[in-house]
Amino acid sequence: MLRLYFAPGNASLAPHLLLRELGQPFELVPVDRDKGAHRSPDYLRLNPNGLIPVLEDGDLVLYETGAILLHLADRHPASGLLPPLGSAARAQAYKWLCWLSTGLQPTMGRWFYPERHLPAQFPEAIAEIKTLAEARAGELLDILDAEFARHGGPWLLGEQFSAIDPLAFMMCRWTRGLQRPARSLPHLGPYVQRMLARPAVQGLWAAEGLQAPYV
Repeated sequence: MLRLYFAPGNASLAPHLLLRELGQPFELVPVDRDKGAHRSPDYLRLNPNGLIPVLEDGDLVLYETGAILLHLADRHPASGLLPPLGSAARAQAYKWLCWLSTGLQPTMGRWFYPERHLPAQFPEAIAEIKTLAEARAGELLDILDAEFARHGGPWLLGEQFSAIDPLAFMMCRWTRGLQRPARSLPHLGPYVQRMLARPAVQGLWAAEGLQAPYV
């Protein structure tokens, strides 16, 4: 059985959601970050980076959220969660997965944890990191919002829900504390509401013990 190591609301949220969309049996294994479980020897044997999530699929141990999403979609090709190999649409899926993973996700990481980037004796500089991260996140959200405006479809790749939408939704959720969150943008706001209406998303909140407001 598939086994996902997760922490509520963390980067494991996207693969957790995709697993629920697939409707396949899987096991959730909680990782208590507050107690440092992600730094324990047992966990570091799964992911030497000490980051969440990890997916176990038989003998395969996989980390990195984007890689897990691609693997799950490829493991279940009949689900249609990725466009056909070699197609322009498939290339767009790769583009947006990389864009979210290398652009918006680390930007939000700087906003959540600015103190990780400078020693504590520089509080003003740490505050500036957070300010700059929020400004950059706003620019990236505008790009994402413009993509929905461009194609006019309900999902990130257009008309078809894909394995990239759980990642985009997770990023939108992470912006909920910004002065200008994803939910406030003209196209991302309706997108977030469409995602919230999906049964898999509703089941995720209960399974992870997350409370409203969700985004």
